[in-house]
Amino acid sequence: MPDLLLELFSEEIPARMQAKAADDLKRLVTDKLVAEGLVYEGAKAFATPRRLTLVVHGIPARQPDLKDERKGPKVGAPDAAVQGFLKATGLASLEEAKIQSDPKKGDFYIALIEKPGRPAIDVLADILPVIVRTFPWPKAMRWGERSAKPGALQWVRPLHSIVATFGIDTEEPDVVRFDVSGIAAGQVTRGHRFMAPGEISVRRFADYESKLFDAKVVLDPERRKNIILADAKTLAQAQNLELVEDPGLLDEVSGLVEWPVALMGSFDKEFLSIPDEVIRATIRANQKCFVVRDPATKQLANRFILTANIEASDGGQKITAGNERVIRARLSDAKFFYETDLKTKLEDRLKKFDQIVFHEKLGTQAERIARIERLAAEIAPLVGADVEKVRRAAKLCKADLLTEVVGEFPELQGLMGKYYALAQGEDASVAAACEEHYKPQGPNDRVPSDPVSIAVALADKLDTLVGFWAIDEKPTGSKDPYALRRAALGVIRLLVESKTKIELGVLLTNIFEKLAPKNSSAGEKGIVAPPISVATYERIKGAQVDKRAIDLISFFADRLKVQLRDQGARHDLVDAVFALEGQDDILMIVRRVEALAAFLATDDGKNLLAGTKRAANILRIEEKKDGRAYDGAPDASLYAQDEEKALAHAIDAAKSEAGAAVAKEDFAAAMTAMAKLRPAVDAFFDKVTVNAEDKAVRENRLKLLNEIRAATRAVADFSKIQD
Repeated sequence: MPDLLLELFSEEIPARMQAKAADDLKRLVTDKLVAEGLVYEGAKAFATPRRLTLVVHGIPARQPDLKDERKGPKVGAPDAAVQGFLKATGLASLEEAKIQSDPKKGDFYIALIEKPGRPAIDVLADILPVIVRTFPWPKAMRWGERSAKPGALQWVRPLHSIVATFGIDTEEPDVVRFDVSGIAAGQVTRGHRFMAPGEISVRRFADYESKLFDAKVVLDPERRKNIILADAKTLAQAQNLELVEDPGLLDEVSGLVEWPVALMGSFDKEFLSIPDEVIRATIRANQKCFVVRDPATKQLANRFILTANIEASDGGQKITAGNERVIRARLSDAKFFYETDLKTKLEDRLKKFDQIVFHEKLGTQAERIARIERLAAEIAPLVGADVEKVRRAAKLCKADLLTEVVGEFPELQGLMGKYYALAQGEDASVAAACEEHYKPQGPNDRVPSDPVSIAVALADKLDTLVGFWAIDEKPTGSKDPYALRRAALGVIRLLVESKTKIELGVLLTNIFEKLAPKNSSAGEKGIVAPPISVATYERIKGAQVDKRAIDLISFFADRLKVQLRDQGARHDLVDAVFALEGQDDILMIVRRVEALAAFLATDDGKNLLAGTKRAANILRIEEKKDGRAYDGAPDASLYAQDEEKALAHAIDAAKSEAGAAVAKEDFAAAMTAMAKLRPAVDAFFDKVTVNAEDKAVRENRLKLLNEIRAATRAVADFSKIQD
């Protein structure tokens, strides 16, 4: 079957747009093909700085014939209805229609419409110009004489030519004939702007890709990335150095060149006195270059690797020299910023935060820092951190936001705080917390291990969450402008990976309470509070505070489900544990879920779950029918069968043993205790009729079933677990 080759050749497409544009082109064309009945075998899209390319394999040569049956008006309907039916179906008269009888509604006219399939190349000629004209660029422009005319083509950069061929491998392909704003589709493209700018006539994809490569264009972005990475590593190794890999920069650079050529440059060694991260950020941001380091010491070397888009006749000497000049100037600026920052201590910068608003409803940065400092000090004993070090770290952790280097490179916030703290003689843990209190910032980011960092990181994230919950700025749908979901996941990871036990409900309620404004009678003395209004506070205090704390805990539960699901755990097990009263200790919840998952993977666990659910179902039906709950203690004197007595004894033993295990936080042992219920439960359901004729015996047996349900709640609410 024929293949389609489509190329849209233009001026430079911004690197950040290329991958999405290629995906969009593939999606738009293939969706249209399928909608037109042209089911293809495969498709792949490519992007370079100057072209978007799509190849679609195995397109049928023509559409299938379509047969459609369309129901019309009733026989004898008004003429207007009949004429509308004829017009809509294309029938010349009612003689071309058929009559279908309906036993209930009478006779109707039916039009049998046969639509022969069109050649695929004609369908493509219709759909491709529409796709080009309506392409979803985030930003587009008009150009040339036609730009002033209505309906002028808009493209990310001026579009120069279109290649569109269609055919099978063994024959000369046909050109898909269409025109977009005066640009006619053909089979001619161009190679590299400088090394092979002439026209190239292409036929099909293999021919196209090969000729482009000969014309110094590497079409596949992945191939360009592999070339850049391999050549950069080779250049570094030749100098006994190693490349500092940067996947994000590699993606960007591969979108800036069609023919990648790696070159190595250098800068003055004096700049190595700047922190490595500042050097890397300077070179990366300004010149899109990679840095290299000594493989033994892991310290940066005074070398960098750039990616040119041309094989220069001088071996790249002028290109390298030009980059060296720019990098030298930018590093000189960075060195000045860094040395200037060192002249002012971090605490001397803090007064400026009085004039910087964190959020109009949550006060200034200074007030937020005071809240974090107080909260971090409360958390410190819970994580085994020194309270005074925690206070000092919390006080200084945001100060580097006011430095010159962070102003130039915001991505270095926190890290520069560590460097400046160490430079002014702060304790190593305090300095580390200045960097690490932002962590973890994503699922792949590391979690701090220093207790001081953990305390400040928890305080920072909890203050953010409670603050925005208090002013009702919670995430909605896909919108999360304050990254509250990330903050909650950060809290979860901090608690679990540091093995920290915290009753979250108590802590959150306490933080909500301390949001009282200074002019509120309900406020606490000595509390530095944000300038929220009295009306706002009155709305969230008391029972409302508890309600919002519960709502925030529910948010944590949802985030915990996401995290555990990503790790392969079942979300219903999280529900089963969270359903237990007072379960707000994230670490304990995770441990319970892990133990519960292991238990349910055994035969004892599966069978006990089935028995517990059977008991719960019987209870639900009978309680609904009787209009009462069977939650009292069973009367041992009413046990009529040995299986009842055995079950009652097993329940008492399991309750005692499981309760003791839970008290010791040994959830695996608690599950083992629950497993001992299984034989007695199985025997009870096998031998005992719950709905006995004797009313008292029936009631007693239902209470015994409730005891099964109550016993298992020592470890989880089994009713929340899916079969």
